[in-house]
Amino acid sequence: MKKIIFFLFLGLCLCSNHTFAEEKEMTRAEKANIVYKELFGGERTPSPTDPEFMEILQRNIFGEVFYSGNLTAKERELITVSALSVMQTLPQLKAHINAALNVGNTALEIREAIYQCAPFIGFPRTLNAIAVFNEVAQERGIKLPLENTSTTTDDNRFEKGYAIQQKLYGDEVKTAMSSLPENYKNIVPDTLTTFCFGDFYTRNGLSLKQRELLSLVILTTLGAEKQLSAHVVGALKAGNDKETLLAAMVQAIPYIGLANAMTTINLIKETTPENYKPIYEE
Repeated sequence: MKKIIFFLFLGLCLCSNHTFAEEKEMTRAEKANIVYKELFGGERTPSPTDPEFMEILQRNIFGEVFYSGNLTAKERELITVSALSVMQTLPQLKAHINAALNVGNTALEIREAIYQCAPFIGFPRTLNAIAVFNEVAQERGIKLPLENTSTTTDDNRFEKGYAIQQKLYGDEVKTAMSSLPENYKNIVPDTLTTFCFGDFYTRNGLSLKQRELLSLVILTTLGAEKQLSAHVVGALKAGNDKETLLAAMVQAIPYIGLANAMTTINLIKETTPENYKPIYEE
């Protein structure tokens, strides 16, 4: 009877973000085996050409990073999909879109994470990522197109976008652009309001909290240092906590590298509660 209870407990722990693996002090390779199977549905196999490098990679990502922080596997894979979309590493993106579906993300959530990249990386690169998503969807029998999640029209996209932008960022962009020539001091900030916030932040499928977290990952991947401080605060205002932001940066490190991630980690560290007050609670 004791053995039955033990194995039931083991199964529950392995399903709850692998906390039992840490308690049992499994090796990184053993931890990697568990996560890899959960994400990709199979066993890890040695690379025929670069076995040492692939073992370093897999032990780091799946045996170490996946066990760090408070993120769920679903959150980790949306972060990874966003970073890979930005970098246009399309073979890896395809694998992780599949992984994101395998750990419980809906097709709609993944699509919206990719769409969210457009204001930051432009339409051509976003279309490349969408093409990979569509390929995976067709292979898995997911009917396309997915449902329409737009909530705005040409008549109200500015108004709805501005309502979100104002709560998160105020008029800081408009103020910063006020010294531009007359023709542009309104065009530039208004484009941000309508394109970024009106066209994308207003969409259903992801919460504002999720969108701000993914936007921070996207900007970190791009190395967009001037925008990062504001988006750290924006992500916190949207309801994320510093632990989640830090966990997201650690999750991104194996994909985007240490340099860009450390820039944002330092900004998160330096941001104090006096700089923000959560305005969206879920």
